[in-house]
Amino acid sequence: MPAKQVLSSVIRTCARCARRRDGAPTRRWMSSTNTSSKRPKTALFFPGQGVQRVGMLTPWLEAFPTTAKPLLEEIDSVLKVPLTRTIASGTNAQLTQTENAQPAIMATSILILRVMEREFNFKTADRVDITLGHSLGEFAALVAGGYLSFHDALIMVRKRAEVMASCSASACSSSGGGEFGMIALVCESESHMASLIAGAREFLELSTPDSKTDSGNDIPAVEQVMIANINSKNQIVLSGSIERIKTLLTNLRQFGGHDPRHVRLKSDSPFHSPIMRPAQEYMKRYLHTEKGDGSDIVHWPGVMPCVSNVSGRPFKSKDQLKDLLARACVETVQWWRSVKYLHEEEKVKRYVGIGPGKVGRNLVGKEVGMKGAVKGGGVWGITSPREMEEVVRALDDTEGVEED
Repeated sequence: MPAKQVLSSVIRTCARCARRRDGAPTRRWMSSTNTSSKRPKTALFFPGQGVQRVGMLTPWLEAFPTTAKPLLEEIDSVLKVPLTRTIASGTNAQLTQTENAQPAIMATSILILRVMEREFNFKTADRVDITLGHSLGEFAALVAGGYLSFHDALIMVRKRAEVMASCSASACSSSGGGEFGMIALVCESESHMASLIAGAREFLELSTPDSKTDSGNDIPAVEQVMIANINSKNQIVLSGSIERIKTLLTNLRQFGGHDPRHVRLKSDSPFHSPIMRPAQEYMKRYLHTEKGDGSDIVHWPGVMPCVSNVSGRPFKSKDQLKDLLARACVETVQWWRSVKYLHEEEKVKRYVGIGPGKVGRNLVGKEVGMKGAVKGGGVWGITSPREMEEVVRALDDTEGVEED
């Protein structure tokens, strides 16, 4: 039997096993609703752009139609476009478009969380202490944390993505067709990374149009480069003009003594760079606009803390949340700072990644969690119904493990 038919057969079998004829879920256990004051601190985290794939909602719809179908209908109704059709059967090129990829990823992440809550009796507010999301994932984290409604987040992410796509198109046009995108740099250690970041920032400061040096006086602002992400102790991402990024790499090798491994990311948009400033301005206006009933888009306080990408710390007020969420369009994603904060200051022991793609250790790393005390090391990713069952069971099994 061809591999594709085998996979389809497995999915159908899983769907039949997951539900009884009356539509109710059938499982060998039911997640405990008991919460212990001594349980390990737990964080939910969500992925950003790049994890999208055609068909990523299908396993959830087949296994849990009662929960998934109404949410899929809500997505298309709110956005007034058939986004779920693009997710289910569109081309990779269609789904990768920023205006489709961003709401698709955010919506899929929240759908998975809703399945966990409704089908596995998981009480998020009782069993999770803090949320965070990588770049775009911040919106899903704010929904999970009780700061944004799913409805408002969908509209905001779609409109923001449309502005970002326009920003990218304008940058390419104004540069005469030059390439824009993102390149990840990986070096040997955390000490090397600190030196690399310092060298990159020094070069970028000397290359701005306002610089008094000859190296940058004639460089248009649209071609500037930004450190878009500090993802781990040895990885950063540069965003902007690909030509300028290559010039920066040459400078780092010749004058900084650095030779980092670099990988071009699958993005033709320079996120978290000055090119995205119109998206920041849009977000400022949108976040300060009252809804039709006169209420605020942002709910404050939420049900649990949510960590900002810009500060690497939990939001402290409604006004700060609005300010930082808008600034996140152009400022560096401080992911490594966020993870270190959770590990060192909040003493979080369990990390649950929710969303399409491999969002487990790839995003949080091996240095945190329970380190051998439990399968998975206390860092898990939920990308399929089977993984959800395994992770909910692991959370139940470690609920009584006391923190150090």
